[in-house]
Amino acid sequence: MMPIDDVVLNFNPGSLMILNVVLAAIMLGIALDTSVDDFRRALTKPKAMAVGIAAQFLLLPAVTFLLTLILSPAPSVALGMILVACCPPGNISNVLTHRAGGDVALSVSMTAVSNVFAIFLMPLNLAFWGSRRPETDALLQSVNLNALEMVAQIALIIGVPFVLGIWAAQKFPEIAAKAQPWVKNGSLVALLIFIVAGVSGNASYFVDYIGVVLLAVFLHDTVALALGYFCGAVTGLNEYSRRAVSFEVGIRNAGLGLGLVFTFFDGLGGMAVVAGWWGIWDIIAGLALATIWSKRRARKAVPA
Repeated sequence: MMPIDDVVLNFNPGSLMILNVVLAAIMLGIALDTSVDDFRRALTKPKAMAVGIAAQFLLLPAVTFLLTLILSPAPSVALGMILVACCPPGNISNVLTHRAGGDVALSVSMTAVSNVFAIFLMPLNLAFWGSRRPETDALLQSVNLNALEMVAQIALIIGVPFVLGIWAAQKFPEIAAKAQPWVKNGSLVALLIFIVAGVSGNASYFVDYIGVVLLAVFLHDTVALALGYFCGAVTGLNEYSRRAVSFEVGIRNAGLGLGLVFTFFDGLGGMAVVAGWWGIWDIIAGLALATIWSKRRARKAVPA
């Protein structure tokens, strides 16, 4: 069995285009359920927003880097973990926050703001933390990663549908309200089908190497969820807000990461397996935690 760093998953250009369309549809679904008021509402909870944004874009990549030093996985696995940590949250975080009895308004506004920040901060974080280890830096150098090119790609997948969705929601609110559940749920189902199909099409690789990434993804996802909750706790946020921040930090848009792996890293084995498995495990772990929290009512007494 060849080293995971030498494995390249099978993925044709047509499949990549489909994935990008699905990811854009996911962002459109988020935007159709987002309004300018969500950004205004974010300003009414500056503390909670600051905690969530800092935890996502400053602490999570740094903690992930430390985790790669502790676990010492193959370089492509380590870079895959860093890439996922740099991704923005997916809109499943809003669903999980609602199920957990958390602050859905905060979750929605934070998802919106975080995705805007991610257009610029995701490439910078990946380039910075990926270059901290010689092994992962070598992978970045081998593909001549261009931060501006990645910004353009992320802007195309996130920015364009996001702006169009918000515009449509403002201009045609009734149509947007009817279309939003179909776009949101349909795109999530399409992404899940895509990931499952991708895993099936590369089943031998996933079977051979899943053991390499199973523990890494399990620990990484647990750390991400715990980090969001811990940051909310130490900064004095109430339980209602902590649950929202926990999911905003812990639930990453691994589908976007997977698309970037195939766009910029030619389907590099360790990165693709991490992103693919994270996209599945993230939902399983998130649902389990949300179900546990739903049994205990969150208090809203302390302002966030």
